[in-house]
Amino acid sequence: MITAALIRIAEAWTLAAALQLVLWLVQQRTRNAGIVDVGWAASFVLVIALYAYRATAPTAAWLPIALVIGAWSIRLTAYLISRGAASSPEEGRYIDLRERWAPHASRKFFIFFQAQAALVGILASAFVIPFIATPWDHGGWLRGLGAAIAAIGVLGETISDAQLARWKRAHAKAGGICDAGLWAYSRHPNYFFEWCVWIGHAVYGLAFAPAGLVALAGQAIILGSILGVTGIPPTEAQAVRNKGDAYREYQKRVPRFVPMPPKSRGNDV
Repeated sequence: MITAALIRIAEAWTLAAALQLVLWLVQQRTRNAGIVDVGWAASFVLVIALYAYRATAPTAAWLPIALVIGAWSIRLTAYLISRGAASSPEEGRYIDLRERWAPHASRKFFIFFQAQAALVGILASAFVIPFIATPWDHGGWLRGLGAAIAAIGVLGETISDAQLARWKRAHAKAGGICDAGLWAYSRHPNYFFEWCVWIGHAVYGLAFAPAGLVALAGQAIILGSILGVTGIPPTEAQAVRNKGDAYREYQKRVPRFVPMPPKSRGNDV
């Protein structure tokens, strides 16, 4: 089983690397490296299709999680495209990288794009086992729970993104901080529900223990990235630079990550 899993993961990495190579060539022409995010999101539905085509386990073992991952990947890809990730102008963080990496930006962006492909391969290990093994949870109760948690995560992300987009349209000229809907209970509900998606994968993997325990690593990587690397820290730093004291007041009132009741305005305790 270990050999089969490693082969599938290597195939997933290769598939993602090929897609990111194509997208790197595209950004060479468009000068918009934001398309790397579209490629990262889209890679997962391709990986799921590959895993399904090469599956040796019963269909019932992997179909629920495959459907959720496919829906998550397609939704995120469409959302990123709608935000302009694949079209000009280039997002600020990539402009900064292009300036910092000059005059070797092209080569460094190639490495960056391929690093995202490698991350897809690593994260694809979180759901490879259901495609090559038989679960022990007779009746599928644990798989059902895992798929349900992941589906709730997808739904929560969708609602969070829609609420933020709606707020931005309504306050395009006035500015301010979005604290409507889920954003009143968490400063980053989209990140929280993204983590829930991967928690769902981990729970699903428990039905294939001990091999399925590898799924626990995926949620840990995502959580670490959200809390300490590319998620909340740079997002909040940018928000403070742009919004100043208004965002600092929002930070005092609204929980950082896990949705919880906010503090009353003016309550700094």
